Amino acid sequence: MFVEHPAAGYRKIFETVEELNEPIPAEVTGVMPSWLGGSLLRMGPGLFEVGDEPFYHLFDGQALMHKFDLKSGQVTYYRKFIRTDAYVRAMTENRVVISEFGTAAYPDPCKNIFSRFFTYFRGIEVTDNCLVNIYPIGEDFYAVTETNYITKVDPDSLETLSKVDLCKYLSVNGVTAHPHVDADGAVYNIGNCFGKNMSLAYNIVKIPPAQKDKSDPIEKSQVVVQLPSSERLKPSYMHSFGMTDNYFVFVEQPVKINLLKFLSSWSITGATYMDCFESNDSMGTWFHLATKDPAGYVSSHKFRTSAFNLFHHINTYEDEGFIVVDLCAWKGHDFVYNYLYLANLKQEWEEVKKAAMRAPQPEVRRYVLPLDIHREEQGRNLVSLSYTTATAVLHRDGTIWLEPEVLYSCPRQAFEFPQINYSLCRGKKYSFAYGLGLNHFIPDRIVKLNVQTKETWVWQEEECYPSEPLFVPTPGAAEEDAGVLLSIVVKPGAERPGFLLVLDAMTLTELARAEVSTIIPVTLHGMYKP
Repeated sequence: MFVEHPAAGYRKIFETVEELNEPIPAEVTGVMPSWLGGSLLRMGPGLFEVGDEPFYHLFDGQALMHKFDLKSGQVTYYRKFIRTDAYVRAMTENRVVISEFGTAAYPDPCKNIFSRFFTYFRGIEVTDNCLVNIYPIGEDFYAVTETNYITKVDPDSLETLSKVDLCKYLSVNGVTAHPHVDADGAVYNIGNCFGKNMSLAYNIVKIPPAQKDKSDPIEKSQVVVQLPSSERLKPSYMHSFGMTDNYFVFVEQPVKINLLKFLSSWSITGATYMDCFESNDSMGTWFHLATKDPAGYVSSHKFRTSAFNLFHHINTYEDEGFIVVDLCAWKGHDFVYNYLYLANLKQEWEEVKKAAMRAPQPEVRRYVLPLDIHREEQGRNLVSLSYTTATAVLHRDGTIWLEPEVLYSCPRQAFEFPQINYSLCRGKKYSFAYGLGLNHFIPDRIVKLNVQTKETWVWQEEECYPSEPLFVPTPGAAEEDAGVLLSIVVKPGAERPGFLLVLDAMTLTELARAEVSTIIPVTLHGMYKP
């Protein structure tokens, strides 16, 4: 059963904080594993208004980078705002200067009508507010959002180093904040692009591993394979993708970006990214398959299923001629981000619950894609894996209709921000996923899910609001779940309201916590740097 939050303490995780001048010590209770030494790096919004202008959406607040440093049992906490163009210009002018995901920037009131008019025709200023994630490319670290701009940062000092425009190296309009990394350090990602004859397509791109000659791997990036869009001028919103040893899986969802609306409304004042999304209520959801090496689009396999929103893939692997795709789905074509405006999230608890009743419902699903398809098998289930009830049926028109196996489902209780033992299990058959439990969109527990038996384990504490749990494996251990989960937890009103929580990943029992005397706003994604 879910916990109630009548005191609405969760509001505190959506409030502005100041950065720190230097790392502050944390008070450790319990015992930190002796092998755990490194940094937990997290990204999220930290500035929720500029002057008297609020940011409206969860993904609009200015990027704040957090770091918990663990050294021989001692822990410190540090945070700094990333000096993006969006942030620096907002600070300089004391107003929102660059439009964010759900907040429009209005023209400078001090300019006259003519100079304002010309500002519009300079084109779209795309935000570089990198609040979503941080990941390594070669020897460097980048804070990212979903546009073409990524920001190079120093993971030790948290200094902002440089802004990189991916359009200079790749034919993409932007890439997701959820790349995949091969064992050799090569980074794969996906973004939409203009394909042949002005129609939209999706490009999977590859950034090679660190170069021997110390040159920047981004300069050697390339497009690996192009996938077609179901609608010529309307690419689907994408947030992540699946990758096995031999295949890429891209799920094309019914949440669309209306490109014409996007381009035209930017020339008119007051448009946001959110204004350019629309739902296609008739296409359902399409699964696209591409081979990795040699790279190619598998146009013969047209997988279809009913409509759902998708943000996070959990894992994807090949087994006996099938591709198993585990993901966090939200049912229907209504866009989940419509429910993530800060005004919604900061309401009284009863109102928060009402809003979540109207929203798409979350579910962890397993889809199974058959690689081997024969014409004569029309109308039968093609999935012969013994351990799943997921089905795939070939229709007369050549499409293959997929029905999922449900791995976890509880009304208005989402298993989201999923993590696995990535280094051991990415692209392999696996047992365990770890996630953040969202209770009517409010994060209030950490959940471990056995994807084979559907057994769950939960960590939860009164008036505590955790974040995405990152799995760190015990060095040299053979078991998949031997390791710890790291999560930043906020306990508003406590004497030390922010803490790093360290859980035993096998049992979800607490090993240690490191508390600091400052509150920590919501974080989205991050990484552990050994």
